[in-house]
This record gives sequence, structure tokens and C-alpha cells, in this order.
Amino acid sequence: MNGTVLIWMIGCSIAFFPSAVSAAEPRTRSILVLEQSDVRGPFYASIFNGLRSEVNDPATAPVTLYVENLDLSRFSGEEYEQSLERHFSAKYRDKPIGVVVTVGAGALHYALRWRPHLWPGVPVVFAFVDEATIESLSLPGDVTGKMTRLRLEDMVLAARAVVPNLRHVAVVGDSFEDQLVFKHFKDEVPAVARELDLIDLTSLPMAELRNRVASLPKDCAILYTAVYSDGAGTYFPPADALGMIARTANRPIIAPVESYIGRGAVGGYVAIPSLIGKEAAQLALQVLDGQNVAGIPVTMGNSLRLVFDWRQLQRWGVDESRLPADSDIRNRVLPIWQQYPWEIAITIVVLLLQSGLIAGLLYEHWWRRKAEVEARARLSELAHVNRRATAGELSASIAHELNQPLGAVLANAETAELLLRSSTPDIEEIKEILADVRRNTERASEVIARLRRLLKKAQVEMQDVDLNHVVEEVLKFVSVQASASDVNLMQHLEPKPLKIRGDLIELQQVVLNLVMNGIEAIRDARQGSRRVTVGTARLNGATAQIAVSDSGSGIPSDRLGHVFDPFYTTKVHGMGMGLSIARTIVEAHGGSIHVENQSGGGSIFRVRLPLVQADGTM
Repeated sequence: MNGTVLIWMIGCSIAFFPSAVSAAEPRTRSILVLEQSDVRGPFYASIFNGLRSEVNDPATAPVTLYVENLDLSRFSGEEYEQSLERHFSAKYRDKPIGVVVTVGAGALHYALRWRPHLWPGVPVVFAFVDEATIESLSLPGDVTGKMTRLRLEDMVLAARAVVPNLRHVAVVGDSFEDQLVFKHFKDEVPAVARELDLIDLTSLPMAELRNRVASLPKDCAILYTAVYSDGAGTYFPPADALGMIARTANRPIIAPVESYIGRGAVGGYVAIPSLIGKEAAQLALQVLDGQNVAGIPVTMGNSLRLVFDWRQLQRWGVDESRLPADSDIRNRVLPIWQQYPWEIAITIVVLLLQSGLIAGLLYEHWWRRKAEVEARARLSELAHVNRRATAGELSASIAHELNQPLGAVLANAETAELLLRSSTPDIEEIKEILADVRRNTERASEVIARLRRLLKKAQVEMQDVDLNHVVEEVLKFVSVQASASDVNLMQHLEPKPLKIRGDLIELQQVVLNLVMNGIEAIRDARQGSRRVTVGTARLNGATAQIAVSDSGSGIPSDRLGHVFDPFYTTKVHGMGMGLSIARTIVEAHGGSIHVENQSGGGSIFRVRLPLVQADGTM
């Protein structure tokens, strides 16, 4: 009998306290979200995105999520409400709902009226509802949520921080009676009007509103709530309407919600929609996990932040020091070195490295150029010494070449003296003698001039030079030396001039060294032909060649690769610098020189130099 009584008491407890039993078991993991406006607008879309990101967290058990946009800002009335109720009744007839989440006061009212018929016994979690609305309702025990404290007082406080000596506030938006979110602001208007001049710009058509905000007093701020229509039948999200108003407004606009930041509002105490959605999701998940709704008290949400738009602060000349210390400054345009610190640092390092490399290359180029100038100077000195040495070798021949015209001059002078002593001197014969004296004097003078040009020590002078003329000058200079050595000098010159860019004296020295080398090669030969042949030729349209060959015995094959080496010589008294200097001079003129043995005996040196083109280039 005692057992029967116990069972009866337990049954009565279950009948009278179903919520206690049901709270111990997890609910169906599905959430129906009722948005009072249109989720396509930025504010309500951000609320839903925050809610969804929290529900879809990988650490959370899977949840089925439904969302419905009631669009109460554009549609209302008993007939509309009934149509929605019928629609949801059919739509969710076979869809079990674990918890209903309402966003906004309007959605909460509808849900409380529909729940007994559509979702009996399903808990309700509300979000984004003001404190005054909650206080006016008698909420059932299975309804909980987070309130959002949006106050006209806070907007005025932000306006004082933005506008020094604030005296006027212009309230912009739809009529408070027609607004879902800011309806309770009408209760705060009398208190604001006692402190400031309140300019009422609510319920105006968009065209008139834009004109009015363009001519507000200087010490005024605009308090924007929400405009849903232009008054001519066009509806839009309040954030878009704000952008239209901001384009003509002459005073800063204070905003109550985050979605207005970046649309023309300077900022203020704003509701952060993503935080509203996350707070609602957290409560809904607690309910789905089996927590008793009665044990979750209604509290004030933590979704309000002090946010300002840096670009609007700059536009209105607002000193940031006037803003509260905990202000969040958004859209700040940082200096470029703060936006891209690593990129700039890397760029600077690269530029420094490049600058260092360029400086190093310039320094190296300077030293190389200096070394080239010094080397050229040393070459010029060495070439001058070589020319003097060659002139020393030719001294006997030069003396002989001078003695001939000077001896003729002396003989002619003696003959002229004898003729002048005669009582009847032959004037015509004396004229012939004087003409012969002039010719021999000019011949001697030319020999001396050639010697002076050869021995001249001067800076390198680059000019257009005819290689045929160079060869002719040199052959005249060494003709006596060749005759003394019983060597026949022959020349085969290109009929047309061979113009190259170079220094006349250095080019003459190259030919002179090669010719003297050929004479030396056959000086001791006792049989066969004794000749040195110098020829010029145009190889193609861009290159000229000087070829110096001899009829000597040639160069041993194992020495061909060394004849241009400094101090390499086969002469008993030679220094071994003539051919080395010749190669250096040729290469400095952009040319080349090489030697080979001829099949018929002797060697041939070939010098190739770039011709001057018709346009002056090489």
C-alpha cells in the first residue's frame, strides 16, 4: 500500500510540474529565428551572421537553423499578422523547433501571441529589445533574453563630445510612433528639449529632409534614428537613407547602431549587431543543452560600444582628445609606413642594398677608369721609350739619310761660290744650284720632321686616320735602314682610303715595330729573297687590315703563342717589349693582332681595326 501511494505521488508531480521533467532532457536541436525587419539590411544581417557563427562553432553540437524576416518596418496590421501565422503554421507543421529566438520588440510581441498555437511549450529567447518594452510586459517563465539599452540621452552625450558648445540637436528619422527600435525615444524628448534647442526633422520626405539638413546652425549635431522611406513610395534600409542624408548634411551625424558607421555617421554609443546575435545564440544553446529557462534571468546585454569614424572626425575637424578615453576609432587612415611596415622595411633594405651595390660599382668603375687612365699613361710612356729605342736603332740610317741631302747642299754651296768668283757668273746655273739646295734642304727637313713626330711625347689624340698614310710614313722612315740591311721594302696598299679612329703616332709605332721586326728576322739570312712586304686591305664594310710579312725563316711553332708576351724576345739585345706594346695599342683601338707562319717561309702579322662608318661610328 505504501508503494502504491508513492507511485501516485510521483505521477502527480509529473502532471503538475512538466517543466521540471522536460528541463532535465535536451531539446530538439533546432532554432527558429524571427527577425522583425529584413535580414537583407546590414544591421539585421550582421545580427543573424553573429548568431549563425556562434551556433555553427565546431565545438558545438550540430543545430538546424531556420530564419524568418517579418519585415515589420514596411508591413503591419492584424490581417498581415494573421497571414504570417497561417504561413508559419503550414511551414513548420512537421518541423520540430527547440527554441524560438526573436530579434526586436516587434518580433517578440508576435512570437508571444503565436506561440500557444504554433509552438506550444517552446522556450523563447529575445534579443535587441529595449528595457522599457521588457518592463511593460509580463513575461512567462520560459522566456528570457538580453536587453539593449539604446537611449536618446547617450546620443546627446556623444554629440557634446563631437560638437563643442553644443546648443542645437536635429532629430532625423521616421515618426517615433512608427519605429520599432527607437519608439521609446519619444519619452526622452522633453528632457533633451529642456537642455538644448531640439529641431524636429522626423517624418519629412527625403527631398525636403536633405534640404533641411544642409542649412543647420553651426553649433548643432544631427541625431539619426532610422528612415525607411523617401515619402514617395520608395523603401530602403535605414543605412542607405543615412548615406543620402549625409551627402547634403552640413553638421556631423550621431549614430545609435554600428551599421551606420562608414555610411556618413561620425559615430557615438552604438549597438554592435554581431555581439547581439552571439549573445542570443549563447542563450539559445544553453536552452537546447537542457538548462531550465526559468534559471536564466533577463539581463542587460553587453553589445553597446563607443565607436567613431576617423574619416568623419577629420571631415568635421573633431579633436580626438575630446572623445572619451575608451572610444574605438574606426577607418583610420594610417601613414603608409604603418599600413605596410614590413613591405616598406624590405623595400628600404633592398634600396639600401641596391644603393650600396651601385655605389660599389661606381667606386669600382672610378677605380677602373683611374687604373685605365694610369695604364694608358704608362703605356704612352712605355711606347715613347720604345720609339726612342727604335730611333736609336735607326740612328745610323737616319744619319745616313741626313748626310745625303746635307752633302749635296754642301757640294752645291761650294760650286756656287766658284761660280760667283767668276767674272761672268752663269746666273741660270746658279739658279739650278739654289733649287737643288732647296730640294735637299726640304728632304733633310722632312727626315727630321718624321723623326720628331716619332719621338714626340704627347697625350693620346684620337682622330680619323688613313691607314694607307700611316704605312707610307713608316716606310719612308725605315727605307734607309732597310737598304742598309739589304732588305727590299714592298707595299701593296688599298686603292681607297681606310679611315679608322685612332692616334696617328701610336698607329705608326705599331707598323714601325712590325716592319723593324721583319727586317730583323731576315737581316742574317744569306740565301733567297730578302724582302718585307706591307699591305693594307678592306676585309668587309667594317674592318681594315694591315699585313706585314717577311721572307725570313719564320717563328718556331712552340714560340708563336709567346711573341706578344712582355719581355719575350729572340734578339740578343732586344727588350721584348715591341710586339707587346703593339698588341696593347691595337687592342686599345678596338682591334686585334695575330701572327702565323707562311707556307712559303717567313711569318706574317695581321692587324685588324674597325673602320669609321659613314655616320661617324665604328
